Amino acid sequence: MVNICPLARSQPFHKKATSRTPDGKMPGESCCSPREIQNYLNRISGPLLDRIDIHVEVPAVKFREITAERTGETSAKIRERVVTARRRQQERFAGKRNVTCNARMGTRDLKAFCALDEATLELLKMAMTELKLSARAYDRILKVARTIADLAGSDRLTSEHISEAIQYRSLDRQLWA
Repeated sequence: MVNICPLARSQPFHKKATSRTPDGKMPGESCCSPREIQNYLNRISGPLLDRIDIHVEVPAVKFREITAERTGETSAKIRERVVTARRRQQERFAGKRNVTCNARMGTRDLKAFCALDEATLELLKMAMTELKLSARAYDRILKVARTIADLAGSDRLTSEHISEAIQYRSLDRQLWA
């Protein structure tokens, strides 16, 4: 018996967000075969993935989680942290013509504002090797880590900031294979 997924050949791939399977379900729940899933995912090119800073898997929310009491940070608090982080970036890049935020940093800026201690550099080296990341992904990780540090109010990058930034490269990790 052949397992044919009805959406495998009909769903366009021009969205800003994508699913791990053609039918939008998690791999274990999908009606698609592993080959159909891999063919679908192979449509995302490596160079395209390199240009996306953050890859995040968003699982379906269970009803009890939707109706439960909210205990997280309020939107007002988050906004306050973002405004503070943006102010830090504006101060950092004051006097630089084309750099207004971390995302616009060039190679020299990365060296100046994303210095890593030896242990953190080793962590990043290991991730680059294990995940077979490109030089562009390396730059993106540093930029995202710098932003995470800014949101935390930290002047220097730590292994926690780098680790979190690496976690946002889930499509690079090929977890669906």
